[in-house]
Amino acid sequence: MTFDQEAVLRAFARAAEDGHAELTALDQRSGDGDFGDNLRGGLRDAVGRFESNGGTAFGALGSVFLDDVGGTSGPLLGLLFTEIARALDGDDDPVSAFGAGARSGLEAIQRVGEAQVGDRTLVDALTPAVEAMPGGFAAAARAAADGARHTAELRARMGRASYVGDRAVGEPDPGAVGIALLFAAAAGVAEPDAEVPAVL
Repeated sequence: MTFDQEAVLRAFARAAEDGHAELTALDQRSGDGDFGDNLRGGLRDAVGRFESNGGTAFGALGSVFLDDVGGTSGPLLGLLFTEIARALDGDDDPVSAFGAGARSGLEAIQRVGEAQVGDRTLVDALTPAVEAMPGGFAAAARAAADGARHTAELRARMGRASYVGDRAVGEPDPGAVGIALLFAAAAGVAEPDAEVPAVL
């Protein structure tokens, strides 16, 4: 299996562009409405940095989101992308490398943010994706999508959404949707013939 990091970055960026309005609307119900802007802007900048500086696509993602993207999710996503970049650099098997990086990223996110499954955060999509990753990218993408959809049933216990009570219930958490878009992009590149459910 080949794994084209640049193609994944560009697919992820297109998904953020296409889903910007819906991601913004979701975050307006549960947060301050900036997630769509932050994700789209960060991905645009990462594409630009990769084109200008070279290196690896996930390295560009990690540095942009850690250094330049605001909001609660920017640095957390930066940790994830950085760990994936590190793992992909040291392993020839993209499934095991991406899975190991995603697991390390999840652990880093939980150390910093302390969120657990059920708290209605990106962890609700990332955890099942990591657990399903040994089965391949499409299996992880399906698990992430299922996890993101399930957040619609949850009352937030962490982050800004925890202050709005039940107002966000009924719609998925935007951060979890962002994770599902990442895994869908990776699956579309690595396993183009596999079925991956739409998240937005």
